[in-house]
Amino acid sequence: MIEQGLGLLNRWIDSWGLLSGGWRAGIIIFALVCATATVAYIASRVVVGLEKRFEATRNLWDDTLLHAARRPLVAFVWLQGIYWAAEVAHHFSDAEIFSVNDTLLQVGFVWVIVWTVLGLIKGAEAIFTSPLKMKKPMDYTTVNAVSKLSRAVVIITAVLIMLQSLGYSISGVLAFGGVGGIAVGFAAKDLLANFFGGFIIHLDRPFKVGDWIRSPDRNIEGTVEHIGWRLTTIRTFDKRPLYVPNAAFTTIAVENPSRMSNRRISETVGIRYADVSQMATIVADIRSMLENHDEIDSKQTLIVNFLAFNASSLDIMIYTFTKTTEWVKFHEIKQDVLLKISQIIEDHGAEVAFPTRTLHLPDGIQLAGRSDEPAAESTTESTTESGDQDK
Repeated sequence: MIEQGLGLLNRWIDSWGLLSGGWRAGIIIFALVCATATVAYIASRVVVGLEKRFEATRNLWDDTLLHAARRPLVAFVWLQGIYWAAEVAHHFSDAEIFSVNDTLLQVGFVWVIVWTVLGLIKGAEAIFTSPLKMKKPMDYTTVNAVSKLSRAVVIITAVLIMLQSLGYSISGVLAFGGVGGIAVGFAAKDLLANFFGGFIIHLDRPFKVGDWIRSPDRNIEGTVEHIGWRLTTIRTFDKRPLYVPNAAFTTIAVENPSRMSNRRISETVGIRYADVSQMATIVADIRSMLENHDEIDSKQTLIVNFLAFNASSLDIMIYTFTKTTEWVKFHEIKQDVLLKISQIIEDHGAEVAFPTRTLHLPDGIQLAGRSDEPAAESTTESTTESGDQDK
């Protein structure tokens, strides 16, 4: 089609005897570039106008599709315009560089399609995880894992198609990849271990972004910020980033306190031996207080019992669970509970015990120096009296 049009145009120009071949090529290429820029601008404005109109609708996918296709559409217009300009140049020139126009057009078209699909995947990820767009947003970690896997599949497929367009045999590439994969596997076994560790994390979901995790096997504790294919980023409580290879999570135990249903209050409170007669009523009042506390989950295990005769105290075991799992609020509730327990003990005339030791002596034994105290007192008194007489 381009060849027929150029031939017709050349014959018309030749009939008038106007311009040389170089001028003809330059004018036509300039006109094509200007036309391409105009069409690209119009296409961009049309898509932007459609985006604004579709924003008023409830359908979220039309907005996502238009947003993902706007820039690739403009790129496609430019790709087609440059292809036509290159074909015009090839008509007037025998340079080898213009012989690959068709191949570059195919590769560019694949690139535009991949760009659009990647934009759709990114937009879908934002929709599925947004609480503003979805009534029940999906788990970010799961959606992010599927998104990464989808992007990897699209990119690998596009690369194979491009190689085929460039004249390479896909079967040969795959065969080379199978043989070379063995050597790469041995050389990059740690990288592959981390990759599969990340895959297991996405599959089993022991934690997700935003969870507080810790490991009793390693010095790992903090909030998960990002789960990559090689590393997981954890923000420790002193605000330092901790980068943990994913392979580590396949060999260590991991606790996820973020998924606890309740927080536990486990305390031992001791009263004096002198208050043993008040023990039963103190225990009963503490249990009643916990059962009626607004922030204590009475459906969980609740234990308040006289525990043991300790060295300096009579111990009471207090074991219960709060309704909240928030760290700060939990400590506020725990403080309130402990203060109320102290008040109950005080209301019964008892006291919280502290480490003491009582020494019992037989009646016939006196402490050294005790018998001299009266003599010292009389000596002091006589000295005072003599002083008064001197005055």
